[in-house]
Amino acid sequence: MHKFFMIFALVSAIGSVSAKAETLPLSENLIALDSASGEELLMGAEAIRDYFPLSIHFTTQVHPAYCGPATIAMVLNALDVPRPPSNMTIGLGMFDQENIFTPEAEKVKASSAVKKAGMTLDELGALLSAHELSVDVTHAGDSSAEEFRQIASQVLADDEKFVLVNYRRKEIGQEKGGHISPLGAYDEDTDRFLILDVSRYKYPPVWVEAETLFAAMNTTDSDNFDKTRGFIIVGR
Repeated sequence: MHKFFMIFALVSAIGSVSAKAETLPLSENLIALDSASGEELLMGAEAIRDYFPLSIHFTTQVHPAYCGPATIAMVLNALDVPRPPSNMTIGLGMFDQENIFTPEAEKVKASSAVKKAGMTLDELGALLSAHELSVDVTHAGDSSAEEFRQIASQVLADDEKFVLVNYRRKEIGQEKGGHISPLGAYDEDTDRFLILDVSRYKYPPVWVEAETLFAAMNTTDSDNFDKTRGFIIVGR
């Protein structure tokens, strides 16, 4: 009962934002977290441990090109990396989408450049590495749906590492281009992953079939020398 209460409270907290906003309509293959079916999937999901720390630090990207910084801030806070004072949190310790750009991170890609062009999978990995994290970058073209499913579901079953995905929205039935967000859970019965979409003003967190998500990652990125997008496993 305690687990279910915590899940319900966190779903309600996340869902209340999307429920009040006029988000874009979802295609039939996607299941919104703040729907009855989405909540039921979360209650029965086998791999759910990452959901709790990420939900506590769930954030919305503050710039159209800041899906990467929003995701990084969530993960740094969820991993309890020592936090700097933040101007966005009245001076209390918290990572936000600006202070993640430490001098070391700026050397990878400056915040001004991210605002112009976003970031690629490899840049995302390098920015995380600049925070002295353990980072494993995998391009979908070098992997398979089966391998991704196995690795991601195992990581989601503990709260020591997190899975970040870089995919093209069009392939999962959403509007247009490349996007970055963390995964929150995996439901084995339906073979669906929960994407904790950081653009809450656009789409709610959604459950997507593993094969569909992998196909969306297995797309080329012209900003990254036509390499495929993919996923990152990150931990302390």
